[in-house]
Amino acid sequence: MYTIRDWFSRHLSDPQVVGLAVLLVVGVATVTLLGGMLVPVFASIVLAYLLEGVVRALTRRGVARHWAVLGVYLVFMVFLVTGVLALLPTIVNQILQLVENLPAMLEQGQEALLQLPERYPAYFSPEQVSVLLDTIRREAIAYGRAFAASFSFASVVMVISLIVYAVLLPVLIFFFLWDKSKILGWMGRFLPRHHSLVLSVWQEVDAQIGNYVRGKFVEVVVVWAGTYVTFLFFGLDFAMLLALLVGLSVIIPYVGAIVVTIPIAIVAYFQFGTSPEFMWILIAYAIIQAIDANILVPLIFSEAVNLHPVAIIIAILIFGGIWGFWGVFFAIPLANLIQAVINAWPRAGDVPAADSDEAPTVDHDRDQAGARA
Repeated sequence: MYTIRDWFSRHLSDPQVVGLAVLLVVGVATVTLLGGMLVPVFASIVLAYLLEGVVRALTRRGVARHWAVLGVYLVFMVFLVTGVLALLPTIVNQILQLVENLPAMLEQGQEALLQLPERYPAYFSPEQVSVLLDTIRREAIAYGRAFAASFSFASVVMVISLIVYAVLLPVLIFFFLWDKSKILGWMGRFLPRHHSLVLSVWQEVDAQIGNYVRGKFVEVVVVWAGTYVTFLFFGLDFAMLLALLVGLSVIIPYVGAIVVTIPIAIVAYFQFGTSPEFMWILIAYAIIQAIDANILVPLIFSEAVNLHPVAIIIAILIFGGIWGFWGVFFAIPLANLIQAVINAWPRAGDVPAADSDEAPTVDHDRDQAGARA
């Protein structure tokens, strides 16, 4: 009891620690309670971080920040619209083809299951296969009815959400870049008077989030393109759709690669059977994952990710369970935030640092100079 009281007395008597703790609690409560409504804001912040690196590189070369923001934003919008118009028809067409082929694939899978007792009589009996098929049919019917019941409403909501995102995201991204110093200055007005500890944590996390978002974008594009070329080489059906899934799977470290293996193996099996092509596709996919994990990730995230794989998996499970997709996407930055708080938290015998009342305009003396230019 005395130990707990002494801990609270030692730490909560420091106004900087109290301020940091209050901000963390307010941030967690805001995301937990309002996360669903703030999804466009989160997506815009991610894309603004992605573009901020290019803007900052231009300002270092003497380009005024407002001209850098305008140029980067316009180029980004052109590439975004061009990419969507070029890739969306192919992806949608492959999704429709996959749905059309599902009955034939299910029938072929049923035939393969019925042959198990003949090929492996020591492991499978006809009764076991019959029970398994009945279970699969019941589950498929149940999922089909649930999907049909919710599809019309879900599709309407999805269309409305896409329209809202298409309107809000470009506007929010532009203002997050254009008025960055004003937004940070406004946020700084709400910081407690003693906030040097908050600033130290913010500066570390801000740099890591920026590196992580830009690195993750590069990783997604490289893995997507490499996988697409590989699948095209082997003539695999739905190559663009499957390559897109592989590219997006890197957002969820370790877990995503395992999950995406299932649709790739299923499509390859129903197209090639147990032929050598099937095995070569799986081997090529394993090589792509090995290159990503052992070469690409260390090269891109050498400074952004300094966490043990166990810590990353635990962070994915915890934050994904709390905040869904965004919790999974930001699992590594959030784990880095916790690490930064632990590193900055005063320990027994630490001498209090001199306080600073500056607003959290992180690193961005150069940005402000560019904005004034």
